[in-house]
Amino acid sequence: MSQSSNQPREQWASRVGFILAAMGSAVGLGNVWRFSYVAGENGGAAFLVIYIAMILLIGLPIVMAEFTIGRKGQSDAVGSFEKLSPGNERLAPGEPWKIAGIMGVASAFMILSFYGVIAGWILYYLLNYLTGNLWSAPTDGYGAFFGEFISGSFQPIVWQFIFMALTIGIVFVGVKKGIERANKILMPLLGILIIVLSVYGLTLGGASEGLAFLFSPDWSALANPNIYLAALGQAFFSLSLGMGALITYGSYLSSKESLPGAAASVATLDTLFAIIAGLMIFPAVFAFGIDPAAGPGLVFVVMPDVFDSFALGGIFGILFFFLLAAAALTSAVSLLEVAVAYFIRKFNWSRKQASLIVGGIIFLFGIPSALSQGVLAGVGFGDLDFIDSVDFIASNIFLPLGGLIIALFMGWGFKKADALKDSDFGNTVLGNLWLFLLRYVAPIGIIFVFLSSIGVFG
Repeated sequence: MSQSSNQPREQWASRVGFILAAMGSAVGLGNVWRFSYVAGENGGAAFLVIYIAMILLIGLPIVMAEFTIGRKGQSDAVGSFEKLSPGNERLAPGEPWKIAGIMGVASAFMILSFYGVIAGWILYYLLNYLTGNLWSAPTDGYGAFFGEFISGSFQPIVWQFIFMALTIGIVFVGVKKGIERANKILMPLLGILIIVLSVYGLTLGGASEGLAFLFSPDWSALANPNIYLAALGQAFFSLSLGMGALITYGSYLSSKESLPGAAASVATLDTLFAIIAGLMIFPAVFAFGIDPAAGPGLVFVVMPDVFDSFALGGIFGILFFFLLAAAALTSAVSLLEVAVAYFIRKFNWSRKQASLIVGGIIFLFGIPSALSQGVLAGVGFGDLDFIDSVDFIASNIFLPLGGLIIALFMGWGFKKADALKDSDFGNTVLGNLWLFLLRYVAPIGIIFVFLSSIGVFG
């Protein structure tokens, strides 16, 4: 109980540290394989054009809104809304708006519970590549190896625990010495690794087809309305919008730092990371005749087969799964920090206490997800197993609704002059464009994504 809510709030040591941490929150497993298979399902280059448009029109404005709310509120995702919200005659200040913060904390909690399971699978693969066990195909093939591992009753939990222990350890140490320092090491490493792997991908036989698929649009694909929903959904997913991570990270930022430049840096670098990941994946996809929409199997079954097919493939397997592990860790840290920051304020816990308790509860809640491919197979909601059920509730309901409230809160809940001042835009053309996008374009787009995700559009 050593940390009082009256003590000075932790802050980033540097602007670079903050940007790298925010990037670490946004850059995760979705950038490496989700972008590739969503692009593969939706026309490749045509999808990329729409995706970039969605980042500019909706993603970047909400990133700015979250940073502004966090820095102005100087509190966790829920506390920032409570401090900044106007009251009314029937509701206490913050009550109508803090729902976004509550959903953000809940979704971060839920997403990390199964994210830790998948990241544990990655650590298991990394170990098997480091020991040389997967340098050549197992007797029954990579598919059987993967299936046997994830259906087990012990090993998936062990590797989930190991990954969660790493995540808890970083958050336990603090903002500067833990989160910022880890991202200063891991994010440059991620950048180097993905560039190395993408350069190698361009030497493969399918490089020209891969580049054409990613950068030569088939404009007829734009006639399909699903491409717009898919692009907006990927932009939302990729930037970690609506889960409170960017609000929480923004709350550790000094008022001296300019927000528009930081938001633009995060959105730009996150998008570049996804595109470079495409340069890594698509040449291999076309060189080896792989379905670009292979999804999770692309990582755990297909890519190992690709590495097995060329000399020194085992080295590239090590680099690839280290890349995935590092990306997963930086995102997991931000998810845990959302919940930890809330519990520190709500219960006046110390950071160490909150990290251990909250991280431990999330680990326990994730155990059914770890067993969902084995002894708990078939247990869930409707046709979804447990891990997919948790993913659906968090990603398709809580995140879009949280993002919608954030856009409305910043666009309509703030006085225009205050919003422009607190965002560092001032009364400029860019500032007024930002508010227009938050008030009208972003809410409409998010509502369409939400309705699509719950099946309204089939």
